[in-house]
Amino acid sequence: MQPKRISVAFTAAFAITIAACSDNNSSPAPQVPDPQPEPAPERLSLPESQRSSSWYQSGETAIASARDVVINNERGAAKNVILFVGDGMGISTVTAARILAGQMQGQSGEEYQLSFEKMPFAGLIKTYNTNQQTPDSAGTATAMVTGVKTKAGVLNVDETVPRGDCAASLERPLTTALELAEGLGKSTGVVSTARITHATPAATYAKVPERGWEYAAPQGCVDIATQMVELSAGDGIDVVMGGGRRNFLPSDVTDLEGKAGRRTDGVNLVDAWKDRYSDGVTNALYIEDQAGFDGLDVASTDKLLGLFESAHMRYEADRKNDVAGEPSLSEMTAKAIELLSKNDSGYFMMVESGRIDHGHHAGSAYSALTDAVEMANAVQVAMDNTSAEDTLIIVTADHSHVMTIAGYPTRGNPILGKVVNNDSSGQPESAVALAADGMPYTTITYANGLGHAHYGASPDADDRYEDPISAGRQDISASDTESAGYHQEALVPLGSETHGGEDVGIWARGPGAHLLSGTNEQSFIFHVMAHAGGLLEEQ
Repeated sequence: MQPKRISVAFTAAFAITIAACSDNNSSPAPQVPDPQPEPAPERLSLPESQRSSSWYQSGETAIASARDVVINNERGAAKNVILFVGDGMGISTVTAARILAGQMQGQSGEEYQLSFEKMPFAGLIKTYNTNQQTPDSAGTATAMVTGVKTKAGVLNVDETVPRGDCAASLERPLTTALELAEGLGKSTGVVSTARITHATPAATYAKVPERGWEYAAPQGCVDIATQMVELSAGDGIDVVMGGGRRNFLPSDVTDLEGKAGRRTDGVNLVDAWKDRYSDGVTNALYIEDQAGFDGLDVASTDKLLGLFESAHMRYEADRKNDVAGEPSLSEMTAKAIELLSKNDSGYFMMVESGRIDHGHHAGSAYSALTDAVEMANAVQVAMDNTSAEDTLIIVTADHSHVMTIAGYPTRGNPILGKVVNNDSSGQPESAVALAADGMPYTTITYANGLGHAHYGASPDADDRYEDPISAGRQDISASDTESAGYHQEALVPLGSETHGGEDVGIWARGPGAHLLSGTNEQSFIFHVMAHAGGLLEEQ
């Protein structure tokens, strides 16, 4: 349009010159027409076929819902804070779990949404430790609950402390969100499908320079299990549920499932926990099986310690095989919320789906994904039993894994299945795709790890560690890759699959949730919880 404006300006200047010359000759000046306004752009309309598309209409519905979201940024607006951590639940795991969950309900899967994916705010979290590009769970969990990034392998001590240095760790401790909540008179809870002394749950209460000190520590330091029982903040954690009985029992004590304790100091920490709350006022209950869980009377229980396994709790797919029976993650979440909600001052709770990580380490996408689906169920339970007006729910991961979703499988192809082409690939529709070596391959594979194995219908992914590495390509033509006992191929041979170093997702609902949009450091999560929950006096 610029050339037209130049032309009009030139014409006007030329007219003035002519007019000046005409005055000398007493001749009338020629009339120059006013510049015409540029025409307004014509707004385009969409064809009816576009507006009637289900994709288009779902987008209209989504934008309408987004407009209705009320943002509350007031400090302390979150009476309650629940932090969900899917251990190892990277973006590819979320995607695959979404597809699997949809397919379990008879859908193609790709269009499905997990419970937390419906939350109004989401972002990305950078997970590196101060000394590692690809992190471990101790350093990442510390960042989330203290606001300070630190080394791999240490819990709630800063990055200047060498790993395993007892003396240095005593000089540089970090205070956690759970401790701050206890200091405000709030109730607190820790729920995990891993050992309750494992890295992520331990990060809520313990301070050690070595995450492995679960039941014993060098002289001068205190082991993780003891720190949990003796936590000095407030009156200690109100609700603890998970695995790890062996770390609380002496080596000469056998639990109800016939497994011996690990402690060599002779201390029975279950008894010590009971003794701590034997004041005649506090009703403290210890449980260790499904029957105890089912018989729990919430109204008459002030403190709860539930240790349902000697080590980690079962994979969700294997839970029915537990000798004494154990609750699911969603059942524990529901019960914890019911117990913690009795406090009018509110609560802080961390819920970890710890075995997603373990399934990946064993190269079992089946175990990792079914546990991720159960975590989504637990998040739904939390959403159903809390209000977005006073409860901040955050869902994230401590790190990812090296699981990939690749090939060109047709839409709706089983996410755990072999890649099947459609007619857009140039191969016959419904044909199993073959690689350049003439063998089929699965949609899901691992970049490293133990590699291919097949244990039929066995749902215990840890069986894989009993057999040697078989990384690289295998002929899986006759394998049922969707079965519980199938372990995917891996490229690089390692004794265990490793974590991944890319960003992980974060989803949030409730007061302060919008602050987690964008890409942030993992340590930022603490600051959002502290602000929204009023855990600290702001400067």
